[in-house]
Amino acid sequence: MALSTLFFVVFFGLYGLVLLLVLRPRPALPALTHYPKASILIAARNEEATIERCLRALTQLNYPAGQLEILIGDDASTDDTRGVVARFIADKPQFRLLPIRHRLGTARGKSNVLAHLCRAATTDYFLITDADMALAPDWVQTMLAAAPAGVGVVTGITTADGNLFGRFQGLDWLFGLNLIRLLTDAGLPVTAVGNNMLVTRAAYESIGGYEALAFSITEDVQLFTQIVAQGWKYRNLIDPRTLGVSVAQPTVHHLLRQRKRWMKGAGRLPWQLGLLFSSYGIFYTVLGWPDLFSQSTVWTLYGVKMVLQTLFLVITLRQAGHRERLWVLVLYEGYLVAMSLAVLAYTVWPSQIQWKERRYRWAEG
Repeated sequence: MALSTLFFVVFFGLYGLVLLLVLRPRPALPALTHYPKASILIAARNEEATIERCLRALTQLNYPAGQLEILIGDDASTDDTRGVVARFIADKPQFRLLPIRHRLGTARGKSNVLAHLCRAATTDYFLITDADMALAPDWVQTMLAAAPAGVGVVTGITTADGNLFGRFQGLDWLFGLNLIRLLTDAGLPVTAVGNNMLVTRAAYESIGGYEALAFSITEDVQLFTQIVAQGWKYRNLIDPRTLGVSVAQPTVHHLLRQRKRWMKGAGRLPWQLGLLFSSYGIFYTVLGWPDLFSQSTVWTLYGVKMVLQTLFLVITLRQAGHRERLWVLVLYEGYLVAMSLAVLAYTVWPSQIQWKERRYRWAEG
């Protein structure tokens, strides 16, 4: 009993500290004094259903079109991705479509496409996003403002939308990325997220590019780790101007495939983030242990946790400039518990990782 009581004191104390840190005011980003040229890079494979939404959002950026080059790499798509892109960009000179058909160095899959796009880019800033993302109009200038000399990587904030299942996934993004931002602010390098990321050319070339790295199915984590190891600084932003809205995974099976790939990359993350996430599992284990607490105590502890979790999500939503209904935040708890168990089970299940209609062994990357 004494150890379990101590755990809850530490758990709720840690949660309270997280809330204090997330409420801490942060200095505003400086305004750009000029608009440097920048490259937006998109790796696309079998994205005919989503990529036009992404491209349309990029045409609405509040950034001089003449200062942007938008490069789309078609990764041997077997659907009409290439046709959709070609038709959309026909009268837009800042866009360029590149068919990717051969490998550079050790790169494969998405990292190979990005290696080609970085070689083709002609600017000093690479803004990387995915074909299923829609970025905020002020995305480019806000990300650039966060990358003064010495900063090699900047990560924006991502959510997802759609039906209730999609909105739960959006809360997953926000919850995790704000925890990562807090650790980043504390000087702990965690990760960058490859669907909403800026990398400077100097930082990218300092590690030899993707073609010089060992293959990884979590290429964004690998790139971030290597760049930070070279002494570059990093930023994680929670700002409405850097908000990207992803298309949610359509089914539980699709989501489990995505999370299994992410779990492969989790081994590269610092222990502090693992401790934060694993404390949730310990919380439910201790709370549900037979005859350890009375029913009234169990419900009280659970209620406190729910209040703290909901407060964190409310603050995160406000900081990201996104809205969600309170009842969705409450129901998110059930989704979180169910999906956490399902992801753990699916991850240990001896099956290959499936990504963009390709299969990879767990030992790869």
